[in-house]
Amino acid sequence: MKKVFYKLYRSIFKKPYSYINNKQLIDSFNKNKIDVILVEYGNHAFKILDVLKLSKIPFVVHFHGYDASVNFVIEQCQNYSEVFKYASKIISVSQVMSNNLLDLGCPKDKLFYNVYGPNPLFEKVQPTFSKKQFISIGRFTDKKAPYYLILAFKDVIKTHKKAQLVIGGNGELYNTCKNLIAYYSLQDNIRLLGVVTPQKYTTLLEESLAYVQHSVTALNGDMEGTPLSILEASVAGLPVISTYHSGISDVIINNKTGLLVHEHDVSGMTEAMISLLDDIDLAKSLGHNGKQNILSNFSMNRHIKQLNIILSESVNP
Repeated sequence: MKKVFYKLYRSIFKKPYSYINNKQLIDSFNKNKIDVILVEYGNHAFKILDVLKLSKIPFVVHFHGYDASVNFVIEQCQNYSEVFKYASKIISVSQVMSNNLLDLGCPKDKLFYNVYGPNPLFEKVQPTFSKKQFISIGRFTDKKAPYYLILAFKDVIKTHKKAQLVIGGNGELYNTCKNLIAYYSLQDNIRLLGVVTPQKYTTLLEESLAYVQHSVTALNGDMEGTPLSILEASVAGLPVISTYHSGISDVIINNKTGLLVHEHDVSGMTEAMISLLDDIDLAKSLGHNGKQNILSNFSMNRHIKQLNIILSESVNP
């Protein structure tokens, strides 16, 4: 019945569909007595900015990664100038992202750093370090650069011939990585698992030596926020070998909870993996420290508590 009413309203008052859609959203906000709106991703906030402004309800924008780094996305959203102007608060998930948003013109007093936390399921993982195995989970995209893991591991097995690397996930670089493994005849040491279930992932974490991920800044500017898989692996008690990239160095402390190398430093990643294969006690120590670090500073409970504070302060500034 309501759809018929809106169609009739549009016909009589000659309003576009966007106006009708906005009116429906605002009516829904009012009906449900919404006090504050949380908008996930900056480009989404830009897309629905008209309805956010018309609603006159305070809103908070949560940036995550590509929305604050990919050049053409930022340009399409006009550097988020209007979003920054009308939003009550802006949430960033890495210190690098915070600086990027400030450079774009985000008012400092509106900006809040609040990293999400890993699913508590991963807190229960008890790693056994039973295999000389490294694990990586994520999309096969430019910013995750899975091919660098393969190139680094190619030299790892020169000294540790039975070492294994398992990579879960899928994406546009999957076939490229599969071809690279075949080209270097690494099929006995590197496995591509495709998409894995949460149960399979926890099993892999329990038996592996470390989590590895070689994140880089893509040519289009695309960057990580703070990779959830790294938070999950660290709270599971595995050491993390990764790069000084975006939010990774916010949550992984080099030589205390993991080992970090610079972006594109393939030989450095090789050396980091070999160092843990040579010293299992070091891997256990880094993993233990990582679990305590995430539980103390980046838990889901802490994230939600901080998010509630940010939303509450937006309603009652």
